[in-house]
Amino acid sequence: MDMNSNSSNAFDSKKLEEFVTQAISDLGCSLGSMMIILGDRLGLYKALSRFGPMTSEELAHNTNTAERYIREWLASQAAAGYLTYDPENKKFTLSAENAMVLADENSPAYLLGGYQVLRSIFKDEDKFVKIFQTGEGLRWGDHHHDLYEGTAKFFRPNYMSNLVQFWIPALDGIEQILRKGGKVADIGCGYGISTTIMAQQYPNSRFFGFDNHLPSIEAATANAKNEKLDKNVKFSQVSANEPIGNDYDFVTFFDCLHDMGDPLGALKFAKQSLKPDGSCMIVEPMANDKIEDNLNMVGRIYYAASSIICVPNSLADKGIALGAQAGENMVRNLALEAGFTKFRRATQTPFNIIYEAK
Repeated sequence: MDMNSNSSNAFDSKKLEEFVTQAISDLGCSLGSMMIILGDRLGLYKALSRFGPMTSEELAHNTNTAERYIREWLASQAAAGYLTYDPENKKFTLSAENAMVLADENSPAYLLGGYQVLRSIFKDEDKFVKIFQTGEGLRWGDHHHDLYEGTAKFFRPNYMSNLVQFWIPALDGIEQILRKGGKVADIGCGYGISTTIMAQQYPNSRFFGFDNHLPSIEAATANAKNEKLDKNVKFSQVSANEPIGNDYDFVTFFDCLHDMGDPLGALKFAKQSLKPDGSCMIVEPMANDKIEDNLNMVGRIYYAASSIICVPNSLADKGIALGAQAGENMVRNLALEAGFTKFRRATQTPFNIIYEAK
């Protein structure tokens, strides 16, 4: 590209070249997303992890796929740095570290759930164009169904690695209550990943998962039954601003409060449902209070997801549309307005902040 072409506007050619390089890199990442989706759906990463270095012929044979396509896919993955290539034996290798991200669903670093979310986004493009033009909302349940499973798959490694190991122990006395036998409400539970993780760790407690999306509730119920947790776990279709009963020791919101049309109303119902000494845990995306402090890798992911998933869902209910980068002050103010008298940041990870309200 000729960076010195004539233009009526003066520009810095070095800055232009730097941005073109960035944009080309992003284009490669975008095209690479489909390669990752194919690697997931066709079992290519898992085969490379299981069998070790392979040629395109060997990988095609082991995955029942067409060699010519696999050859090109492997080259794309090597160009991206996801695989290494040995030109002497023409074999491609998936390192142990990269396999944790791409092949091992039980790894804390596993990320392919996020790419299933991307599958839903690609299929909903026309819906996004419409709402950006009209200002209308788009409910969670009106997205392509890959969003629901992909979201559960994306959050599962984080919850598996942190929820009962670090987050609950960081709260004021909750772990002791759950070990003895408490009553827990998981609001906006989705596929029930967070609910079942807690139920497995604290079998003496009773867990109630609530979500307004019926297909997610059905999936959560099936998952609990498969894991033989249906005796102390129950899932129900309930909106976030509907009563869920009383006398709970612990109420949770996992990565969902900012999606709600009426987060204040949801927190009010949570406060009313708690025992006097109960606690509410609010897990929200890592965010600072000002846009300028969120202009980083995490903010880039969350602002993009918020633009087409979180904000539209809230606007569909004529809500306040907090967005995924609402920040601590906003969440604190809502909690205090809802009737909680104590609010603190209990702990955090690179991608989440865990708040406790009492």
